[in-house]
Amino acid sequence: MTNLRVLVIIPTYNEAENLRTIVARVHAANPDVHVLVADDNSPDGTGKLAEELADKDERVKVMHRAGKEGLGKAYLAGFAWGIEHDYDVICEMDADGSHRPEDFPALLKALVEQDADLVLGSRYVPGGKTVGWPKHREILSKGGNTWVRLVTGMRLADATGGYRLFRRETLERIELSTVASAGYTFQVDLAWRTVRAGMKVVEVPITFVERELGASKMSANIVAEALWRTTVWGLKYRVSRLLGRR
Repeated sequence: MTNLRVLVIIPTYNEAENLRTIVARVHAANPDVHVLVADDNSPDGTGKLAEELADKDERVKVMHRAGKEGLGKAYLAGFAWGIEHDYDVICEMDADGSHRPEDFPALLKALVEQDADLVLGSRYVPGGKTVGWPKHREILSKGGNTWVRLVTGMRLADATGGYRLFRRETLERIELSTVASAGYTFQVDLAWRTVRAGMKVVEVPITFVERELGASKMSANIVAEALWRTTVWGLKYRVSRLLGRR
């Protein structure tokens, strides 16, 4: 489709059961992309497995991190690595298969054809859906996104989703050095920075599939903290607008 150099960042912590499969699926969907496994010193040997995959395939790269510091910091380290190595497009993708690599070509196509700065894989635009979620988790997720729209003013159906493609220039413009958020909050933070910078965000429907192997890192406490932080950001932003500040 393009001559863009594309990097898919897959953060891992105890994902040995899933890693080999997810990397194979990424390359089945798009053989030209590179994968960066950012491992937080997983006790189950995920990092060692990543090295074995990298030894056999030059499209696989590995970043070993000192310990478990959270999704946000793993992605920030991956973004810095991708920018340093001159990738044009950098993708966030979970290791557990919930972000289907089979949806990746549609996200990349939207980035190119719609000249987007950020493409979000969205569960909540027409055509998007979740599979295998209990009803309470779906209500929590949809409610969280509704609250994010109310407090920030963003017109995004799924600002909390973690399956997304950034242009390198987008990441360079949104001041990653000042990002202090992590996890669920991190995704909202980066989407909002992109919107406030006046850049183009496009949502593409995806099918989000609940993981079959391993344990989810998501909890109600994580979501509650994220929504509180987002509320504080939104209120500060609205007050500064009323006072005529940027």
